[in-house]
Amino acid sequence: MNTAGLPGAPGGDEGGLTLRDWLAVAGGILGAFMAILDIQITNASLAEIGGAIGATPSEGSWISTGYLMAEIIVIPLTGWLARTFGLRRFLSINSMMFIGFSILCAMSNSLTEMILWRAGQGITGGVLIPTAITIVRSRLPADKQPIGVALFGMVATFAPAIGPTVGGWLTENWSWHYIFYLNVLPGAAAVAIQLWALDREQPKLGELRGADWLGIASMAIGLSSLIFVLEEGQRDEWFDSRIIVAASIASAIGIAVFLIAELTADKPFINLRLFKNPAVGGSGILMAVFGATAFGSVYLIPSYLAQVQGYNAQQIGEVVMWSGIPQLFLLPLMPFLIKRIDPRILVACGLMLFAVSCFINVDMSPDTAMDQLMLPQLLRAAGQPLATIPLTQLSVVGLTRRDTADSAGITSVMRNLGASIGIAMLSTVVQTREQVHFSVIAEAMSRNSLRLQERLQTLGAMFGSHGADSGTAQLQSASLLAQQVRQSATVMAYADSFWILGVCIILSLATLLILRKPPKGAAIAADAH
Repeated sequence: MNTAGLPGAPGGDEGGLTLRDWLAVAGGILGAFMAILDIQITNASLAEIGGAIGATPSEGSWISTGYLMAEIIVIPLTGWLARTFGLRRFLSINSMMFIGFSILCAMSNSLTEMILWRAGQGITGGVLIPTAITIVRSRLPADKQPIGVALFGMVATFAPAIGPTVGGWLTENWSWHYIFYLNVLPGAAAVAIQLWALDREQPKLGELRGADWLGIASMAIGLSSLIFVLEEGQRDEWFDSRIIVAASIASAIGIAVFLIAELTADKPFINLRLFKNPAVGGSGILMAVFGATAFGSVYLIPSYLAQVQGYNAQQIGEVVMWSGIPQLFLLPLMPFLIKRIDPRILVACGLMLFAVSCFINVDMSPDTAMDQLMLPQLLRAAGQPLATIPLTQLSVVGLTRRDTADSAGITSVMRNLGASIGIAMLSTVVQTREQVHFSVIAEAMSRNSLRLQERLQTLGAMFGSHGADSGTAQLQSASLLAQQVRQSATVMAYADSFWILGVCIILSLATLLILRKPPKGAAIAADAH
């Protein structure tokens, strides 16, 4: 049954649009904001959280890994589960559970409890992200959908950008517990809005009996194992660790079985054939690149500031926020731009701004700090909504409601996988390139170098003027020089990482060639299923 033209249906006329439709969109987007914010909000405070619950830095990394592993399992299932249980019931229950798991995280007294409740946050939070774009496309008419897409796109870029800032500020000024209590009030508001604004739907529990359980199980094993490998591989020395090897094998087998099952099943829980659609396939690739670069830069900047400049969580947050706050001023312009400019051009401009910001960071030095990082952060702030908001629109144009939910799940998974791959790649690059640069600099500093001798003599005189004897002054000089060399090598490694990000973005621009310009006023072609 075609629902186009009915009040609140996709493609319906503006006259059928009500306040209830806008509130439905607001309820979905508010839930997505909480879920995306919680991906990054703990990163600046892992040391404090780990110290409070008795976890080592290596063990504390599971606070983030557990969330990501759980989230990536449920995102592809969300469209099918929403159809099975009814969107209103499924979304509101998961929103309530997300609040509950947030409170339990704040009350955790051990690492086991924290990992368990964070996984619960990931499972329920993963539901909130793709359902937001589904609500936008199913409740707003074609001429208003750019506004809803812009709101969702801003959430997808603004929330991770301010996550470390908010988390760092709360930890420094209050306590790390408030990172999780922060979800209670907006979560309660989201639940109330969802229960009032979303339509009741009859559950279709019969679909559980004939569900594609092989595909679901293999997807859960394959994707969660892949996230584990990407998040923990660097800390466990990659394939020198038996558990990383085992997880890699499980990931390869699980993903292979998942792909075969979904492409051959009569009723797959997610329609992977959508990848043949240039809009979905191309958008998925670009979303993965964006995830790698956006989340990668959010990883690199705090890591650099903590390692080289010795910044605390709040100081790091003050730098990172410059990639988030300016997006608030760009939001009102995005619906106007999307309606009047080819979305592909906007995506290209956004990615180019992001690439330029990365190339600016290539000139980093040991003196690079907040002032020098402000310009590239502002460029990233401008580039992210220009790239992601039109890309979100391009990924679902012309799709049915069911395919829209699957496409939203696919692009969300691609973004998260891109983020994990990007962070894993960059952490490896920083470590290996730091060793390479240190070795090159050390080899160039031979004992016969006059400049080296002059430098050691200058340092020796400095330590001698503070009361050190000749032997002690020589040891202190050599130690300080080695520390300076190590610092320079580290900065050069971070610069290399930004260069790699910039090049990857430039190369990804070729993907825009397979995307087609959506017809003017295009919306999803909804059906009743």
